[in-house]
This record gives sequence, structure tokens and C-alpha cells, in this order.
Amino acid sequence: MAAEIKPTNKNGSGNIRKPVLVNKVEGFSDEINMACIIPREEGVISVSDDKTVRVWLRRDTGQYWPSICHSMPAAASCMAYNGETRRLFVGLDNGTITEFVVSDDFNRMTQVRDYLAHQSRVMSVKFSLQREWVLSCGKDKYFQWHCSETGRRLGGYQASAWCLCLDVDEQSNYVFVGDYSGQVSVLKITDQNFNHITTLKGHSGSVRSLAWDPDRNLLFSGSYDNSIIVWDIGGKQGTAFELQGHKDKVQALVYCTASKQLISTADDKVIGIWDMDANRVETPEWDENDHCQKCEKPFFWNFRKMWEERTIGIRQHHCRKCGKAVCEKCSCKRSTIPPMGYEYEVRVCDDCFEKITDEERAPLATFHDAKHSVTYMHLEVTRKRLLTVGKDRVIKIWDIGSVLHTH
Repeated sequence: MAAEIKPTNKNGSGNIRKPVLVNKVEGFSDEINMACIIPREEGVISVSDDKTVRVWLRRDTGQYWPSICHSMPAAASCMAYNGETRRLFVGLDNGTITEFVVSDDFNRMTQVRDYLAHQSRVMSVKFSLQREWVLSCGKDKYFQWHCSETGRRLGGYQASAWCLCLDVDEQSNYVFVGDYSGQVSVLKITDQNFNHITTLKGHSGSVRSLAWDPDRNLLFSGSYDNSIIVWDIGGKQGTAFELQGHKDKVQALVYCTASKQLISTADDKVIGIWDMDANRVETPEWDENDHCQKCEKPFFWNFRKMWEERTIGIRQHHCRKCGKAVCEKCSCKRSTIPPMGYEYEVRVCDDCFEKITDEERAPLATFHDAKHSVTYMHLEVTRKRLLTVGKDRVIKIWDIGSVLHTH
């Protein structure tokens, strides 16, 4: 039975459109790592730590039942499915990637080959039909890519930490690899070699998810530091915008190119939907000073001024709007600043608080209760369906037609 989800609107704007839960897939005995909606079918493919790859088809009763339950030699940690060719790539905990072809009636799958890609758990796998590449990253700190026609390894790149997620721009051959240290490596690859373009540094926690906007060359990275950073890889190369709306670790991101909306989920059990067509303002660098830049009272490490003024030092804070170093008394106000990505109230200095207009406080994102902690998402744009994989070992399918601004 469909259940409507009441949104958690952190900006108090009243009634808003919201995702509607239309179905669930249950019955897993272990963690579900990834799943996807089968294009043009009422079906779902899932991979799990219980070593199974399952294809679920919706029956006339509305329930999903497995038409395939294939056992793998190790935990199935990730997957990539191409609906056009019905090719399925499954990454395993032992570092192997196995390629299958799923039958047109989705009742059997035939193994094609194994790619001996990694020395430990495969964390993400992507398939490029245009290039015939299988791209993957794993906990062995490696990003690898193979030829899907021959199975031959084409190249590899070693990061400084576990590689947890990746995305690829097939037009430019740019690859983005997020790692445990909080960095994103930007590579340009060919059939023979790679060129390390740059390393994006901005997160204080592990980068767990990436999403790519090919039209505007924007890269979105979600981190365990509760934040999302928008990296402008194109015209304003190096510009970074922050999105602050989640109260816990950001686990998954998907981007809808048609509507220019980013969908995010986190351990706070909330689905965030961000308007990325809005004008965004880059967050300022935080100033460092020995005294408050408003009242000039010394901070507690400024011993000389404390001695001269015979006063006790105070704690340093920062205004999120101007970045100035300020004291508690000069920054006791709180405000949302959606153009800078702050969808919940943050510290601002008294001067900035007076300058923020009601228009600047208008929300640019909505937040909805998912009722489970989501670790992975898949967006099926044609039917406007969103699939969420939860820590509760449940897959949920949502109708998000009312919140996607597609035409």
C-alpha cells in the first residue's frame, strides 16, 4: 500500500510537494549495497553482502518477488547495469568484477567474464558503453579501467587512501575518484594511459558519493562531514559552493540533468532536493585573527593584548556570511543563507544579520522524511522514480514526479 511521506521543511514555508512511497522490496538477510530500477520494466536488481545478486519483478499483486537469485563467491559490494544491452557488472568483496548478460525475460543471467581488478573490496563500478570501458575503484586504493570487449586491463591510478566512489564524464573522458581522506582526484584517461589533472580538497570527512552535471560541468561530492560541495570544473574552474542541509553523514547523491536538481540523502533519514538552477554564492574563506574583527577584544591565545588590557581572552568564532573572525557577543544572531548553501540557521555577525534580506532567506531546497537511513540511490528519470537503499535492509521506490521540475 502506498504511503505518503510528510516532508521535514526546515524553512517553515508551509505546504510543499513531496515524494510519495509507492512500493518496498524486503526480505534481505544482510546489508544491501546497491540496487537499480530496471529501465522500461517493473523490476529491480540488487546486490548484497549475503553474496546474492537478485532480480526482483513486480507481480500482479503489486509485490516484488525474485525471478533470479544468483550466488556469488564473495559479498556483492556494488554493481552497474546497462539497460540497452542488459549487461550487468557486479563488484565483489574479494576485488573481482563479474560481467553477466541478463535474459530478455529477466529469468536468468549468463556469466561472460571475470575482471581481476582489485586486491580488496570493490566500492564502485561504472560501465561506459560508448567507450567499452569498465571503470572501478576499491579499498586497495586503486582506480582501474578495463576494456569490456577483451577483458584487458587498460590502466590504473593509485590514490592516497581507500577509493570509495567514482563518476565519469564520457564526453571528455574525465574521471572523478572520491576517497577516504576527503579528497577527489580528477583524471583524464585514454585506452593507454591517464593524466592526473588535479586533486580537489575541501572536505574534512570521507567522500562517500559523487554526481556529475555534464551540461554545466559541475561535480557534486557528498561527505561524512555532513556537507555537499559543488565544484565548478568548467568555466569557473576551482570555484566551490557548499550545500549545508543535512545533520549527519551524506551517503548518496543523484543529479537530474533535465530539472537541474540535486537529490541527496544522509544518515539523518532525510531526502534533500536542491534547486541547482538558482544563483549560488561561493562560501568565503575564514579569516584568522588575534582579536575580534568587530569589537577588537583579544582571543584567548593573544596573551600580550590580554596583559595590556588586563582582560580575559575570549573564544574565536566565524561569521558564515563574511568569514570574519568574531566573538560570541558580536555573532549571537542566527540565519539561513540558502544562496550560500546554508538551509538551516548558522552563525552570522550582527552586521551581516542586518543586511540579509527576506529574499536571501528564501529556501532553495526542500527536505523530506525517508523513514530510513539511505546508503544508496538510483534515479529513473523517464518514469520519475527514485530508489533508495536503507540500512534497515529495505529498498523503497518513490514517485518524485511532483518534486522534479521536468517538462
